[in-house]
Order: sequence, then structure tokens, then C-alpha cells
Amino acid sequence: MPIYENGPVKIHYEEAGSGFPLLVIPGGGLNATIAGLANHAFNPLEAFSDRYRVIALDLRNANGGQGEGPLEIERTWDGFTDDQLGLMDHLGIDRFMVMGFCIGGPMIWNLLKRAGDRVVAATLVHPSGYISSHPDIFYQNNINGWAPDFVKRRPEYTMEMTSEFLNNMYTKRADFVFTVDRDFVRNCQTPVLVLPDDIPAHPYMTAMETALLAPNSQVSLYPWKENDRKIELAVRHIRGFLATNAPAVMAAAAE
Repeated sequence: MPIYENGPVKIHYEEAGSGFPLLVIPGGGLNATIAGLANHAFNPLEAFSDRYRVIALDLRNANGGQGEGPLEIERTWDGFTDDQLGLMDHLGIDRFMVMGFCIGGPMIWNLLKRAGDRVVAATLVHPSGYISSHPDIFYQNNINGWAPDFVKRRPEYTMEMTSEFLNNMYTKRADFVFTVDRDFVRNCQTPVLVLPDDIPAHPYMTAMETALLAPNSQVSLYPWKENDRKIELAVRHIRGFLATNAPAVMAAAAE
């Protein structure tokens, strides 16, 4: 089982295929793991490894995963971004594409903010975002569904500390996509493909707002998870989007 280590941080990752790198951030909130990809509408490790070097990782401190490290209460989103960029450095990868499910949406925007010159293209699959009708959904989901088991595993942390972490991550950032503002998205030149959903944790309106703001965005069909045929069409759209963006970069690198 490959592990990337950086001081006290240990992150489990898996690879499949070869070609231009595609970093995959699984969905599942703070319990997002590689194993959970098997329960997604499609598994990128299987769907795209015929053409790309697909690299997936467990989120740091996800229950059921193999990623461990400090709970960075004051650097919530940035701690995860550190892990993602650190893994790419560890593997000797400079530029890459990224695909994120659910919580991976805000994480991708943070990646673009932190290292936009390294991210060639981004695919956001049913991304998380703020919606005023459910303002505390992410705090509640994670204080109930992640924090208790995490504290059992890591007795150096308390429920009060996880509450502060979640408040810093979500409650104090309760707008849009949590990690960047609308001006950032409006000025982001990175090609972006959005596959929207429409449940409280994956609000359609927020996903579409990012797509309308981003100058080089595309939107896949919606709804796309109703049946296997629609999922196949969505995956085909993703394949076309990846193919459009990866070869140009590879050709430029070879010059």
C-alpha cells in the first residue's frame, strides 16, 4: 500500500494507468477515501486509466481510510491542499489535471488558488457548495458523521476541537464554494468541466453559478446519474474534455 509521508502526515494513495497525470479527490465529506470511489457513479481509477496516470488519495483523517495527520484547525482547507500538492511533488509530477467529487469541488478551487499554474484542467463532479436553505448542513453532517469516530481514534483531539475545525472550515466561510470568492472564479482561466447535482450537499444553483462565472467552463448533461446510459454519456463528455486539454500540454512540454 503506497504511502506518502511528510513529517507527521501520512497519506495513502493508489495509481492506475499511464499517461498525463489525473489527480482524483474522492467524495464523501471528511470521510472521503479511495475505497469510497467504488460507490460513486463511476470510478475514475477504472474509467480513465486506459489513457491517463490516475492517482487517487484518501483524505487526511478520513474514517475508514489510511490518511493520518494533524487536525489543522486554523488551516482547514489548506491542510488538504498541502497533502494534494505534496503528493504530486512526491511523485515527481509538476503539471496535472484534477477531478474532484463532492468535497473535492471546494478543494479543487483551493488548488487553483494555491497552484493554478500546475493544474491544467479541472473536472468537478457533483461539487459541494453553500446553499442558504441548508446553511449548516456540512457542519451537521461532519460533526455527526465524522467527528465522533475520529475522536475515538485520536484521543489527543476533543469534540470541541473538531467543532472549531468545522466552524472554521464551513460556518465562517458560509458562502459560495467556501474556498474562493466569485471574483476568483470569474478570473480563473483554467478549463473547468462541471457535472452538477441537485441535493442540499451538492446544490445545483451553486454549481451552475461557478460554471457561468468561469470563462473557460463547460457543463455536462443534467441530470446525469439517473441511469447507466446517462452516466455513460457523462463519462464520455469527461473523456472528451480530458483529451482536449492533456495533449496540448504534453506537446508543449516536448518542444
